[in-house]
Amino acid sequence: MEPIRLNKFISDTGTCSRREADKLIEQGRVTVNGKQPEVGAKVTARDKVRVDGKLLEVDAVESVYLLLNKPAGIETTTDTSQRDNIISFVNYPERIFPVGRLDKDSEGLIILTNNGDIVNKILRAGNKHEKEYIVTVDKPINQSFVDRMSGGVSILGVNTKKCFVEQLGANKFRIILTQGMNRQIRRMTEALGYEVQTLQRTRIMHLSLAKIPLGQWREMTETEIAEMMRLVASSTKTEEASTAKKSGSSGKSGGATTGNKPKPRGGTSFSGKPSRTGSAPKSGGKSAAGGKRDKPKSSGSNRGSRGAAKSSTGGRAGGRSGSSRGGKRR
Repeated sequence: MEPIRLNKFISDTGTCSRREADKLIEQGRVTVNGKQPEVGAKVTARDKVRVDGKLLEVDAVESVYLLLNKPAGIETTTDTSQRDNIISFVNYPERIFPVGRLDKDSEGLIILTNNGDIVNKILRAGNKHEKEYIVTVDKPINQSFVDRMSGGVSILGVNTKKCFVEQLGANKFRIILTQGMNRQIRRMTEALGYEVQTLQRTRIMHLSLAKIPLGQWREMTETEIAEMMRLVASSTKTEEASTAKKSGSSGKSGGATTGNKPKPRGGTSFSGKPSRTGSAPKSGGKSAAGGKRDKPKSSGSNRGSRGAAKSSTGGRAGGRSGSSRGGKRR
């Protein structure tokens, strides 16, 4: 194994994302061969890396990819000491973390994984991966509202990127973003004199809520994983983009684009529709007797190997029912 950045090594073990790994290093919770390293340090397979005293091993980790229909009231945080955190809610038997955030008051699709390498590839605005939302506001909207929202709104001292907005009803609209600014949609509507009543994320890239009931999750299918890997294959990670920017070797930055709007009702083109299960996710989490998640014996498992998906034509609905532990509605 060639030397790699310490934060990547930690994320590859499924402990957390790279950004969170840097925080752990700054907090002095990480040691390499018994010594506290600096942010940006590199390690090899021969080094002994520990977080809070626990030895990390990359090869022992198998990639996990879950899709959750998050209900309002659940905090998108890995801090399990915080009430109603997403990790305790899902109650998955292995360490996972969310890709990005959804406000506590918002609901809808969110990816959870142990693959820290993929997080920034999905989230970084410069990679232009779409996220779609359905929003209702407190008073009627009109074409002027749609035009202003889609043209960019000044929030947090910057103008948001141009985006696709479509009116769906008197107080309802659909919006497709490639950015992920803090409470972006809520801030945009507030800047125009409106207040969000409900906000639901319905799609991330090619992945949709499909038939995932509110408060339940399922494992991604092999087809979904393979398509996700294809879509992020040419995406840059945050530190790669920063390095390129400093060296001047990168031709484009992640700045606002002025020409291409996301396509309505489909956004980024991809081969085939998102794979959907024929029924609501089964009650498949930990067994009541043993406390461990039952592993499927057949080849229909949707769990991908590290960094690549196996070929398969389907997948099982591995979600947790609304009445099972950790997946119940709040």
